This record gives sequence, structure tokens and C-alpha cells, in this order.
Amino acid sequence: MRFFPAIYLIVYFTAAFVWRSYAVWKRTGINPVVFKGSDDAHDFIGRVFKILFAVVVLVVLVYTFFPSAYSFLLPIPWLGTSWVRFTGWILLIASLGWTIAAQAQMGASWRIGIDSEHRTKLVRNGVFRISRNPIFLGVMTTLLGLFFVIPNAITFMTFVLGVVLINMQVRLEEEYLKTTHGDEYISYIQRVRRWI
Repeated sequence: MRFFPAIYLIVYFTAAFVWRSYAVWKRTGINPVVFKGSDDAHDFIGRVFKILFAVVVLVVLVYTFFPSAYSFLLPIPWLGTSWVRFTGWILLIASLGWTIAAQAQMGASWRIGIDSEHRTKLVRNGVFRISRNPIFLGVMTTLLGLFFVIPNAITFMTFVLGVVLINMQVRLEEEYLKTTHGDEYISYIQRVRRWI
């Protein structure tokens, strides 16, 4: 059971980021990772996301391979019950399936960040009929699930910081989509909620 978070992380990262990035690049010839190295708000969020992901990997590695050092992550013992852990696993599995489905439905429009160089079509089918940001919703659910499976101060911090960063990124993307798609996007946001 201790190795499952590490296995999950490998599967999640491979399926949700590596494979999807490769599939979009192969189909379009465009690198879907569009965070650059500038100092604007968009790229700053991208850099903090990378740090957040590194922290998640570090936590999972400590939990899996260095249990004697786990106490340094400030565990929350009263959350370490079997039903909380089970709830976490349900959230992790559901978020993985949800995220992969949403990415598949985005097709060639999927990006990590705001791609101001290539106009993508506005996707409104599938899970995008009930959520304007299903992939980000999936990522937040993944962070919550991880906190339930490995409840400690660091996983709680990554969940809270992840939610804040995602909400900032979503608002930047909404402004961009309003500019790019105009009335089509405005009509969409009037019918579909930001999250669910």
C-alpha cells in the first residue's frame, strides 16, 4: 500500500502530461507547453506550479522510500483513518479518469498555459458542457485526494496553494478567451459554470 502513491504519481504524470503533450505535438507540430521565461503573471504561475509539482514528488518519495523521515512532513494523525484514505483513493482515481477524458475532448486545443501564438477552437462538448475548466478541476481533486491519502502539513499546503494558483491561472485564461473568442465565449460562460 505504501508504494501506491508513487505508482499513481507516475501513471498520472505519464498519462495526463507526457502522453497528452506528445499526442498534441505529434498531431499539430506545436509544443503544448507554452509557459515561457518572462516575468509576467502567467509565467510566474507556471514557475510556481513546477515548484509545487517538485514538492509533491518529494513528499511521495519520502512517504514511500524514507518512512523514518516522514515525521518531518508533520503528519496529521487524526486524518490517518482508513475511510479518509479510501476517500482519497476514490478522488485520485476519479480525477485521473476525469482529467484524461477532458484532455481527450480538448484534442488539439489542449495546452499547458496560454498559447497566444496559435488560435485554438473553443471546446464546449463532453465534460465541458458541465465545467468550463474540467482539467483544472481534476488537478485540484488530485491534490485533495493526495492530501487524504498522505495527510500532512505539506500535502495540505500543496492543496491550498494549488487551488490558489489554479484560480489565478483560470482568470488569466478567461480574459484571454474573451479577447480571442468574444461573444462565443461570453455566451458559453453564461451557460456553464467555472467549476461544476
